[in-house]
Amino acid sequence: MPRKKSGRKAACVFRSKLDRIEAFVSEVAASPLSDQACTWAYEAAIIKTSVAFEHLMLDCIVTAINNDTETIAHTTGVAFPKHLTDEVCYYLVTGGGFFDFRGRDGLIKKFKDFVADEHWLVQVVKKPKYKTPLNRLFALRNFAAHESRVGKRALLATVDQTRVSSAGTWLKTQGRFEKLLSDLHNLADDIETSWPY
Repeated sequence: MPRKKSGRKAACVFRSKLDRIEAFVSEVAASPLSDQACTWAYEAAIIKTSVAFEHLMLDCIVTAINNDTETIAHTTGVAFPKHLTDEVCYYLVTGGGFFDFRGRDGLIKKFKDFVADEHWLVQVVKKPKYKTPLNRLFALRNFAAHESRVGKRALLATVDQTRVSSAGTWLKTQGRFEKLLSDLHNLADDIETSWPY
């Protein structure tokens, strides 16, 4: 019988990715890059951070299903076999497409398609202390990736400011990017300590 997936390992891998991103940003900040190049580097870093977070969340929900199919049986009303492969679990979550959700609230809603509201994974992501960092992560990522008016309005609402020229400009000042990474590290720590396997 193959070993079950580990949520603790997923959290550890995520923290390693954050450490590499933080090292990249430190290298950028210490380099003689132009202001524009530095801004773009921060925008690349927020996109990579968002991708790493999405991978963590997908791995978490797949691990929850993989380790206990009662979680998905409870929400769907369908009795699943006790042992599902990783591939089947990924397919159940993505439907063969992307792991797609809209912001923090959309992520929580997505979780509830597969696990009960009381599930520890939902409870960790729902913690009030992670609401602002997660909303900022998604707003910054969207504005950096699309540079749309809608993205800019969403970012302005999330950072509680009236003007922002770019996601990178906002991130590279006042230790904002480092603070966001610190909050995401804390979320990974919460996931790792809450995970029963």
